[in-house]
Amino acid sequence: MTHDHDLVLRPTAAQTKAALGPPPGRIGGDLVVETLAALGATTVFGLPGQHALGMFDALRRSSLRYIGLRVENNAGFAADAYGRITGEAAPLLLSTGPGALTSLAALQEAASASAPVLAIGSQVPTAGLGGGRHGYLHELPDQSASFRGVVKSVHTVRTQSQIPSAIAEAWKSALTAPHGPVWVEIPQDVLLAETAIPVVTGVDAFPDELPPRPELTAVAADLLSRAARPAIIAGGGVVRADASGKLRQLAEKLKAPVVTTFGGKGAFPWEHELSLQSWLEDRHTTEFLEDADVLLVIGSGLGELSSNYHTFAPRGRVVQIEADLGKLESNHPALGIHADARLALQALLETVTPREDPQAASRVRTLLSRVSERLAAQDLTLEQGLLASVRQALPSDSPSFWDMTILSYWAWSAFDPESANTMHSAQGAGGLGYAFPAALGAAVADPARPVLAVSGDGGALYSIAELATARQYGLPVTWLIVDDGGYGILREYMTDSFGATTATELTRPDYVALAESFGVPGTLTSPETLAADLSKSLASPGPSVLVLPALLRMFAPTHLG
Repeated sequence: MTHDHDLVLRPTAAQTKAALGPPPGRIGGDLVVETLAALGATTVFGLPGQHALGMFDALRRSSLRYIGLRVENNAGFAADAYGRITGEAAPLLLSTGPGALTSLAALQEAASASAPVLAIGSQVPTAGLGGGRHGYLHELPDQSASFRGVVKSVHTVRTQSQIPSAIAEAWKSALTAPHGPVWVEIPQDVLLAETAIPVVTGVDAFPDELPPRPELTAVAADLLSRAARPAIIAGGGVVRADASGKLRQLAEKLKAPVVTTFGGKGAFPWEHELSLQSWLEDRHTTEFLEDADVLLVIGSGLGELSSNYHTFAPRGRVVQIEADLGKLESNHPALGIHADARLALQALLETVTPREDPQAASRVRTLLSRVSERLAAQDLTLEQGLLASVRQALPSDSPSFWDMTILSYWAWSAFDPESANTMHSAQGAGGLGYAFPAALGAAVADPARPVLAVSGDGGALYSIAELATARQYGLPVTWLIVDDGGYGILREYMTDSFGATTATELTRPDYVALAESFGVPGTLTSPETLAADLSKSLASPGPSVLVLPALLRMFAPTHLG
């Protein structure tokens, strides 16, 4: 008689051969790349450094594709976008000290946006660990402490035998909802030493599911079924869970209007009769949501940008579905359901009672008309026309990546992405320099689709070095740089607050000539020719740069009064 505890998984012939006779010349770095390949990785991003050379040498003996960027922070942004587009953990290989620390801003954005990035950094030799001051190059007293407040989990390796398990544990952490960046660090001597450990072939790291508790979804379904004026706020958690279809089914079943957050763009069809679009920075939308007697919030923490700068004060019951436990009820009391958006939406679909509301679509049209009237009174035809030109030129399934710049802030509210998981920005952490390197990562993930990056001239200088990366790999990214001679939104903020500006004006290069010096075609465009120039660039192979001299304005805020 055989019992479950007697069952043993027998190795395959290939695993037996690898165990009996591992090939010579392997080092600790080989265990890193072998583990990544065994987990299903096909591409790694990064930038080499002295302590990390063991990993980079091992890439020569690996099937993994390496994409090298010029700055570690930009490599992190590229990995972030690769993770967002594919839903896979994106490996990011870094060196010790300055190289590792330079990636922190990118990892903060990945954490804010729940993008799965697996960062693997080197460390000083094992003898230098423990906080002593030994004088090693790149030495920090506690390197992992610099990451602990940024990433989802930290995994420290001290011996070669720990490498496969540590990386597998980190992989699982990155892909368990909520997704996020993780940090693994391995000492230089461990990476460089020869290894007799068999080739890594059998590693599994399946992410944990996060289903909702049924007693909570039963209460939520009852509240929504009996609501007189239900409404839905759909955040980035819906997009990450690939739950847009289930969201639409639920909204139509409940006749509930839906607004998408800036991180949730594309989660609900823009032109649907129940779509409130993304006008969260508008008091009319805020009041509409406040008037809901039951408000379903899915995949959003209702942070600053999703709550009209914390002026939103719901009067009805709030049901919040959120995979990040720390965000549950962090801003408003609610029936909190800790769950993956897709699983929770499925549970609600199975338990809500359909409701009829012949006035729902009319209320949505009235709201959008009020928003349009408010904008029409501000003479913002330039900004609206530019967004229309971008939308006209950009294929509906092409990803777009937006830096922190005025045209992007417009796009948060006013741009129709037309497809889920195609519009991304740095609105999570809010750092500059995201758009172009992120667009490169998306192009690596799917080179069959042209990708758009949008930056201001201030943000562009953060990532200008990556024109060399775009050229080296021939990536199909069109970079639109809106050149207003400075930090345009800060100029506007300071003028409004202080009546004058300080430190906002910039000396900048000739971006067209600079792009061409990298071998990347550059074009000077205008508001009148943008649609045609952008269409041409997106249809051309390889990278390109469009420079648009323009001084843009934001629409008036509604939260200050």
